[in-house]
Amino acid sequence: MEADSGEDLFITPKPVKLIKRVLQIGATTDALVMNFFAGSGTTFQATLEQNSNDFGTRRCIVVQLPEPIPDAIGTRKTIADVTKDRLRRAGAKVKTENPMFAGDTGFRVFKLDNSNIRAWNPDRNNLAQTLFDHEEHLLPGRTEADILYELLLKLGVDLCVPMDKRAIAGKDVHAVGGGVLMACLDEKINREDIEALAQDIVAWHKELAPAGDTTCVFRDSAFVDDVAKTNLSAILEQHGIKQVRSL
Repeated sequence: MEADSGEDLFITPKPVKLIKRVLQIGATTDALVMNFFAGSGTTFQATLEQNSNDFGTRRCIVVQLPEPIPDAIGTRKTIADVTKDRLRRAGAKVKTENPMFAGDTGFRVFKLDNSNIRAWNPDRNNLAQTLFDHEEHLLPGRTEADILYELLLKLGVDLCVPMDKRAIAGKDVHAVGGGVLMACLDEKINREDIEALAQDIVAWHKELAPAGDTTCVFRDSAFVDDVAKTNLSAILEQHGIKQVRSL
């Protein structure tokens, strides 16, 4: 920043030590720290270091636009790339310098996008073709992780909850948040898959023993027919998983 006279008033970036002092004064040890202009990630690094100092469990959300860097270095093409690189290094540094600290130094990266679920937008001049186009409700090119995180947002579940995955009946099944959400997003579920898939999901659900109700989600187009879908839902509901949804 410069004054009208051309004087440089911002000669140094904000120091980690200053932000740590702000956290000591204004943030409890379990606070959620927000920074909407992450820059290189100073606030996140300060949060990690302060946690290692007082064994806090503060969490930090930082937001940064992928603004291009004029003189890009290697894979760091944007300011957001610099932020992520610094956070990785800061986490490793905290672990190295504080071997007794067992807190979490990891982070997850999310990018804003439109929904993974295809919006109903009929062509009233060709409704028949519109129905065929919407036979698959999920947009092409989206990963299972994309869909899972959208489900977490829709269910109001913390985006940092643990995620586990098991191969059940030859298909990947995800358990999120200790079983609050269970999902199988395989692209094909035949009638002969139903019994083993449902029973093993039930067994895993009992093992997890979630405190609240569980939502179990499947890809609607995966079912070979309505009979397979109905049978799977019936088995799950019979064993206490009553919220069965398809996308």
